Amino acid sequence: FSHCTDDSISAASTSDVQDRLSALELRVQQQEDEITVLKAALADVLRRLAISEDHVASVRKSAPSKGQPSLREAISMSCITNGSTGSRKTSHSSSVSVARKETLSSAAKSGTEKKKEKPPGQKEKKEESHSNDQSPQTQASPSPQPSSQTLQTHRQTQESKSSAPAKSIKKSLTAEKPHSAWESSDDSRNKLLRVASTSKLISKVAKNADKYVSTKMSTREKNSQEGEYIKMFMRGRPITMFIPSDVENYDDIRTELPSEKLKLEWVYGYRGRDCRANVYLLPTGEIVYFIASVVVLFNYEERTQRHYLGHTDCVKCLAVHPDKIRIATGQLAGVDKDGRPLQPHVRVWDSVSLVTLQVIGLGTFERGVGCLDFSKADSGTHLCVIDDSNEHMLTVWDWQRKSKIAEIKTTNEVVLAVEFHPTDANTIITCGKSHIFFWTWSGNSLSRKQGIFGKYEKPKFVQCLAFLGNGDVLTGDSGGIILIWGKTTVESTAGKGPKGVYQISRQIKAHDGSVFTLCQMRNGMLLTGGGKDRKIILWDHDLNPEREIEVPDQYGTIRAVAEGKADQFLVGTSRNFVLRGTFNDGFLVEVQGHTDELWGLASHPFKDLFLTCAQDRQVCMWNSVDHTLEWTRLLDEPGHCADFHPSGAVVAIGTHSGRWFVLDAETRDLVSIHTDGNEQLSVMRYSVDGTLLAVGSHDNFIYLYVVTENGRKYSRYGKCTGHSSYITHLDWSPDNKYIMSNSGDYEILYWDIPSGCKLIRNRSDCKDIDWTTYTCVLGFQVFGVWPEGSDGTDINALVRSHNRKVIAVADDFCKVHLFQYPCSKPKAPSHKYSAHSSHVTNVSFTHSDGHLISTGGKDMSIIQWKLVEKVTLPQNDIVVDIGATKVPIPASENAVQSPAPLPQPFNEMNQNESVTGSSPASLESNLEQSVEASEEQSEEQSEGSSLDPAEPGYEEPSNETSEEHSESTVTEEQQDNSPVS
Repeated sequence: FSHCTDDSISAASTSDVQDRLSALELRVQQQEDEITVLKAALADVLRRLAISEDHVASVRKSAPSKGQPSLREAISMSCITNGSTGSRKTSHSSSVSVARKETLSSAAKSGTEKKKEKPPGQKEKKEESHSNDQSPQTQASPSPQPSSQTLQTHRQTQESKSSAPAKSIKKSLTAEKPHSAWESSDDSRNKLLRVASTSKLISKVAKNADKYVSTKMSTREKNSQEGEYIKMFMRGRPITMFIPSDVENYDDIRTELPSEKLKLEWVYGYRGRDCRANVYLLPTGEIVYFIASVVVLFNYEERTQRHYLGHTDCVKCLAVHPDKIRIATGQLAGVDKDGRPLQPHVRVWDSVSLVTLQVIGLGTFERGVGCLDFSKADSGTHLCVIDDSNEHMLTVWDWQRKSKIAEIKTTNEVVLAVEFHPTDANTIITCGKSHIFFWTWSGNSLSRKQGIFGKYEKPKFVQCLAFLGNGDVLTGDSGGIILIWGKTTVESTAGKGPKGVYQISRQIKAHDGSVFTLCQMRNGMLLTGGGKDRKIILWDHDLNPEREIEVPDQYGTIRAVAEGKADQFLVGTSRNFVLRGTFNDGFLVEVQGHTDELWGLASHPFKDLFLTCAQDRQVCMWNSVDHTLEWTRLLDEPGHCADFHPSGAVVAIGTHSGRWFVLDAETRDLVSIHTDGNEQLSVMRYSVDGTLLAVGSHDNFIYLYVVTENGRKYSRYGKCTGHSSYITHLDWSPDNKYIMSNSGDYEILYWDIPSGCKLIRNRSDCKDIDWTTYTCVLGFQVFGVWPEGSDGTDINALVRSHNRKVIAVADDFCKVHLFQYPCSKPKAPSHKYSAHSSHVTNVSFTHSDGHLISTGGKDMSIIQWKLVEKVTLPQNDIVVDIGATKVPIPASENAVQSPAPLPQPFNEMNQNESVTGSSPASLESNLEQSVEASEEQSEEQSEGSSLDPAEPGYEEPSNETSEEHSESTVTEEQQDNSPVS
């Protein structure tokens, strides 16, 4: 988030600091990734060396006379089948690295074939070492090195069993640079250091998708001892997934788009922490505010929400047109999943139909849109905008014609507000750090006059603006003062129009601390909101204080105040509450959410409840039917993960320090506290019958507990040790005997719990287990969800629905995906949905699979999606399902509500937007076609997402945004247009 809440920092330094911080955060993340890979590699080297030494001893004892050749082959087998350091190259390496990978792969296969000819004793020894397939270090062999001639023979032996194309590829690759598959230990150690700097999936090496597909996502190999398996490479690390026995022919597997879709139903939360003046009441009775990239229209009497979904990144500011129907919202710059910039812009839209009327400023604004305002004296024809660039450019637009009329630099200091004068159409006022500017606008020019404070103390910040009925300007500042600025003299300059000089006529001490917001009421009275003192004061027509009320401390300081119905007013606070109150009756909470990064999410096993926990230390229990908060509790530490006991009686919450808490799910009372290690806990998972609890930690261990008394008593059972990086996900088998786990270095390990939490060496033994839950992001049933060119951190969470039909995925690019289950082919198609403006951290289906909950990281939002089946209504019955109400739509209304936010012309979007019909039947058929077209586009896009521009599957940024946007607008905003019940 590029907004700085410390108002004492200048604009230039704010943006520079933010840019530098972003760069440093990126570097730290890359270094952490490198350290993780290096740790994993070193741990596996030690493990491998120990195994090799054991083999040396055993082989010498069994065959002293022929020890050397046997030893060489035994050690080679233990190393090579687990993948190689050679495949752990950077994303920009040449085809040599691919050749190395193919060479090692061939050697692995030939070694596998030779196993058939070995005596039973040796076969067992080698099989044991082969089963531990996750080592990135395969070259630390002290034995004499086989020559490249020997390697070539092995390769040919195996190639005779493979297809002709594969053979020719391998030959051409190896011909580029032949070399030995194994090298000395010193070379291996040197390579290990180089290996640690990798940052992308090895698949980025391959530029021709068709030619190299087998080396990227799914190198299929056959192992006579353990069955068939799929091998994919993640940042050069081989990940082997064994094919279940019930899959007769892997090539026959087809992955299609799921018949289910998601429809945005409810958004929990509000962005008040670093925004201002962003809560208003519309004539429809709805409160309008924003969070993430969604603008929410919330009817608090009917408990319904509607959503404007046109934005592509964080919405940052909001202005309501004088007609109270049209709304302008501005967003920050962002990047898409391929690193292409999403430009900041303003969208003007209709709050009744949710149709986008205009997209303004693409290519004009830098970093983001800081504040904006509609003109009032000319009925809202114009729009003024301040961007977040160093110069804080002020632009004036004829928004209906999409034309920029005037542009000028304002100041390098922070600008906090911009407003048109309500009666003088030529006057615009801006204020911020240590300044207030009065701008005279004439034609395409803007001239500035600085407000002179004279004998009055100059404030650090002029925070907000309002206007009196006589045209005087009110400002609220960081010193708690309200100043009244009057127009004293009028000069007339040829060609420039009238100029007014504003001077301070009066000052009023209004608040302790800053005056953060001013609200002019319909009856001419004034509401002010204080920062530090949290007071809302009502001022009469002569600016004498009449009533006041204090916002309770738990809600935070005041960020926005707006007039409500009758004598009510609305308040947005710094702790992300929207309150509705009166001076007589106090406050009611209408909207609330978390105030810091959000990761923990768990759904109740049989009730319509779900729980979230975040770095703000809050634990919140939400009702997914009423969309209300059941209860909240503050923990001693930030929560990171959670899981309900199958009885629903208690919930376990893991924190950042290794402590975990068990709370009563109804009373929120603390049941017990435990500590495992001193690092962050990443996953809590009860077994299906609730008798065991597995706790995954960043210290690389999984801690096991026996659970009794309905989740109220815990005793340590054991610890799973064997991962070489932190635990990310884990799942139980239905019989409580096995656990499948993933780690930060992309290992898939399996654990035998009754045998003392032992690591299962022969992982193919677990290929047929039907896991109770599926949350591991790596595994045969789900590996198709990974995008091409992934760096291994692109998917944060995954969950399989209880009915086992679909998988929901939370990614790093603000998207929620819905895949078919199982998803066992690379580049599987998915429905994808936009609403978050930060990495999506978690997803969870409710107990009935009726809804999906997703959580945003830095956007702090919780979004509830409804699962809807593709069904067709009778042709004369078209309805739009909006929240809990259904509203008929006219047949002539646009099918796609908002154009894609890019300057290039979009043929597909234009076609979709022009979908109209003379009858509901034709509208329905057109909508069906447009939905299907957008699905096909998104499917194509997912398959060609990381190709270079020269490749045929590459999509121009405009097309991709168009596809994504048509998908999101048709299937999310008006999903019931493509009729569903």
